[in-house]
Amino acid sequence: MTREIDPERDVGLQGHYAGIVTRVSAFVIDVVVSVGLYLLFLLLFRVGWEYVTNHTITWGDHRIITIIGFALWAILYFAQPWSTSGRSLGMAVVGLRVVRTDGTPVSFGRAVARIVTLPLSLIFLGIGFLIMLVQPERRALHDLIAGTAVVYSWDARAARLRFLATAQTDG
Repeated sequence: MTREIDPERDVGLQGHYAGIVTRVSAFVIDVVVSVGLYLLFLLLFRVGWEYVTNHTITWGDHRIITIIGFALWAILYFAQPWSTSGRSLGMAVVGLRVVRTDGTPVSFGRAVARIVTLPLSLIFLGIGFLIMLVQPERRALHDLIAGTAVVYSWDARAARLRFLATAQTDG
């Protein structure tokens, strides 16, 4: 069952701290996209390498390089959009934005600190994420360390347009 969009209520959520379900949804989208893009890069690199050198690359023989490459890719995948637009692809899909605790945009350095400390939120059975349930600003451990918060943020005009489209199809 889908919920109708109420522009007054939905736009009113804009700027409020995002909940755990929405944040996890955005994170899952981002993980799927970032891993998929990295695997596509490895495939294209391998094909290009084989074409140019006529030698096959076996990524299993280069695990350390592959892991370091993915770590660098993940840092870039998250930190660059967080520092320029405040949102990754997954956050844009679900209507979230990462900001500093005072509401100002996140710098590249702070975005890197946030993504580098994210694994700390995952260790010990995800307790770093579960603190969002008791923390008033719904900040996870990596948000507390980086001085960031995640808020609802979407285009209010688009929400109104979706409401009009829904209203026309109902009548």
